[in-house]
Amino acid sequence: MASLLYRLGRGAYRRRRAVLAMWLAVLAALITCLAAFGAETDDEFRIPGSESQQAMDTLKASLPSAAGTSAQIVFVAPAGHEITEPRYASVVSATMAKADTAAQVAGATDPIQSKTISPDRTTALGQVRYEVGRADLADTSLAALEETTEAARDAGLTVEVGGSAYGSGADSGGGHAKEMMGLAVALCVLTVTFGSLFAAGMPLLTAVAGVATTLVGLHALTGVFTVSSTAPALASMLGLAVGIDYALFILSRHRSQLATGLDAEESAATATATAGSAVVFAGLTVVIALAGLAVVRIPFLTVMGAAGALSVLLAVALAVTLLPALMGFAGERLRPKPGSRAARRERAAHGSGHGGRLSFGERWGRIAIRRPLITLVTVLVGLLVLAAPARELQLALPDNGSAPAGSGQRQAYDTVSDAFGPGFNGPLLILADTSRATNPQQATAALTDKLRETPGVATIGKPQLTRDGDASVLQVVPETGPNDEKTKDLVQRIRDQAPEWRQQTGAAVSVTGTTAVGIDVSDRLADSLLPFALVVVGLSLLLLLLVFRSLIVPLKASLGFLLSVAATFGAVVAVFQWGWLASAMGVEQTGPVVSILPILVMAVLFGLAMDYEVFMVSRMREAYVHGARPREAILAGSRHASRVVTAAGLIMLAVFASFVPGASSMLKAVAFALALGVLLDAFVVRMTLVPAVLALVGRAAWWLPKWLAKLLPDVDIEGERLNRAATPARSGASRADAHTCDPGVPVGAGDTLLPPVR
Repeated sequence: MASLLYRLGRGAYRRRRAVLAMWLAVLAALITCLAAFGAETDDEFRIPGSESQQAMDTLKASLPSAAGTSAQIVFVAPAGHEITEPRYASVVSATMAKADTAAQVAGATDPIQSKTISPDRTTALGQVRYEVGRADLADTSLAALEETTEAARDAGLTVEVGGSAYGSGADSGGGHAKEMMGLAVALCVLTVTFGSLFAAGMPLLTAVAGVATTLVGLHALTGVFTVSSTAPALASMLGLAVGIDYALFILSRHRSQLATGLDAEESAATATATAGSAVVFAGLTVVIALAGLAVVRIPFLTVMGAAGALSVLLAVALAVTLLPALMGFAGERLRPKPGSRAARRERAAHGSGHGGRLSFGERWGRIAIRRPLITLVTVLVGLLVLAAPARELQLALPDNGSAPAGSGQRQAYDTVSDAFGPGFNGPLLILADTSRATNPQQATAALTDKLRETPGVATIGKPQLTRDGDASVLQVVPETGPNDEKTKDLVQRIRDQAPEWRQQTGAAVSVTGTTAVGIDVSDRLADSLLPFALVVVGLSLLLLLLVFRSLIVPLKASLGFLLSVAATFGAVVAVFQWGWLASAMGVEQTGPVVSILPILVMAVLFGLAMDYEVFMVSRMREAYVHGARPREAILAGSRHASRVVTAAGLIMLAVFASFVPGASSMLKAVAFALALGVLLDAFVVRMTLVPAVLALVGRAAWWLPKWLAKLLPDVDIEGERLNRAATPARSGASRADAHTCDPGVPVGAGDTLLPPVR
């Protein structure tokens, strides 16, 4: 691997103009595809194979108006008046008649005629049914519906329009302000890390190039595949974070080698070979984790994982091709100036100059391993305490109750909940198949009575016959809201009673609707957590086994991840369910967390955790295989890698945290979990717990059975073969600075020896 990347880095350095032109051509081709094939994103939740989805598909074919999305128009009379007063009732009826003719509307129910009026007679609830699902609903259709309410507002009524047609307020607004905020923080961190504004700009340039390419590619694919609006946001967030981190890792190695006198071209090739190998394997762990989302068998989540994996793959590709090319354009300008802070710091890291003063990373490493058992126990206790609330984690899909407080759909949701009850915001649809009943009408009536007697049911609407007359659809309004555990219990109760009711009434019952689909999605995600974890962790353990040729290191890496993710979930419960610091985080309403959070955060955080593991431990193992004793190797890794891991962790923290303010309820919780997870994993687990564990086990950390060592291929992440290939060249070199090179640097300045590709 190192030999191949060495050639790739040197080739990109020498042919920098061709590499830059190639990436520009790729971006131009994707822009062309976007213009030709691009379409809108699709936020429809589908869960193939579930009872709710099968019933929904049946309704789409037999009764489209019931399967389509719906909207609510809420009319509230002025204070001291009733909505049933003739002057207001007539306006309500006229408004609903006008809404019935709006674009894509299949039908509208007048609340005055259907008597959908609150007990205090101040509020009326009109229903608007669309002939298409929310994904196929044009934006102009909702605008046209809102225009129909102008006359009612002019008459003095308070009118709010909401319902499932509006989604859950996923559009958080703000354009690219969140990304710009993260970039600004990243620029500051990189400038401090490199001591150079010029060097700091290069990781940002490659990361932005990767994000732009990913987003254009994803939107170009919307004409072929179903892509949710959350997928590009996740890809942007991930691509920006890992793109900066991967470029930072390679560029930091390049600058470190330049500070010791290595030739610029040779340094670029060597940094790509050594640090680039760690980047490739770190990227592969993230890709494996994200691709593992396909295990859940939910299309929108699979697409989100694929989008994130694409952004990571592009970040890796840019780091090992475009970055060396940019190094070629920069040339000697990246070399720290003699006497500068950066030059003194690099020479201190290699054991010379700077008065023998230890770097922060080495000082932190010495503290961690001075009393390794005490460090281990302290970290474990702290993480377990933080993880304790995770036992109460509740999951649900977002609805209009989690939309921004000032939005129309949120105001409509709250008004309906207060005036009619929370269940009116999430009714269930019961598909009653009466094709085998002796008397279909009597069977439907009997089923209606059974449903009305069921605990948890508030009211039942009038049955609607399907086109073929073989089935009826009943709207069942629960007593509780769509995200309430009691609503989930009601759905399960109806499904449990369905076989018995079929024998008694002759009607086969299926529960569907937006609320039931959301419940089924949450259940599928919960059931998939264990197989997902086994697949992802198993594959990643194998990959880490190849990289480090050790049994202890992969196991330690996975256990550390489990601790950090458990602590993260505990903090999510405290903030988003219990309300601790909720106002500071901009959380407007506490309650169940979006159901995709655990599995999505596990996928992303596991990959990022392995990034830091590879960055830190690869430098430790590099020192160990070059003859350092175990504790010396730990300190060497801390000395060389801690600054980079610290910068990478701060950048990722900033990027993820920048998505928290103003984000949708779904993305806010995910971004918070990722930001906190990175903070815990980078600084508590990888920089503190890992050195302590390695110090406790000593040489056993690098032990691998001989029989297993023979079976596993040697991927040579440290570039040992480069060292051996460079020995003849180095022995004949007469340069004065040959002995000041970074340990592990295989080739001196001006050498042209190319190692064979493995």
